[in-house]
Amino acid sequence: MERIKKRIAFVDNQLKEIRTELTGLLNQDAEIKQLIKQLCTLPGVGLLTAITVVAETNGFELIRNKRQLASYAGLDVREKQSGTSVKGKPTISKKGNRFLRKAMHLPALAAIRCDERFKAVFDRLVARHGIKMKAVVAVQ
Repeated sequence: MERIKKRIAFVDNQLKEIRTELTGLLNQDAEIKQLIKQLCTLPGVGLLTAITVVAETNGFELIRNKRQLASYAGLDVREKQSGTSVKGKPTISKKGNRFLRKAMHLPALAAIRCDERFKAVFDRLVARHGIKMKAVVAVQ
């Protein structure tokens, strides 16, 4: 038990050091700091998630609209179809950035739990399709 407690304390100290380094780097660039501040206003999005999103999208440099961002993250819908005989169920493409998809999963769950707008979207999609994970991906 003592070893586990020492490891937990060590990891907590490393986490504090990383957060201080990140805030130091953010203070050097005012434009990125403003972008991170705007992203943190979204429900469920914290400092680490915002930094991950900005880093993976290169500060939204090449992203022009929300469809491009969804496609870049691999959250766009792909339908399997071949003529009239083969119809697969639509899934997300997963051809995009997996780190971006991973970064948005837990904030989407937090947004569903805490924000009424996202909860309404989630409830509406669950009522229509009956699949909770499909609704969570839509919120992402």
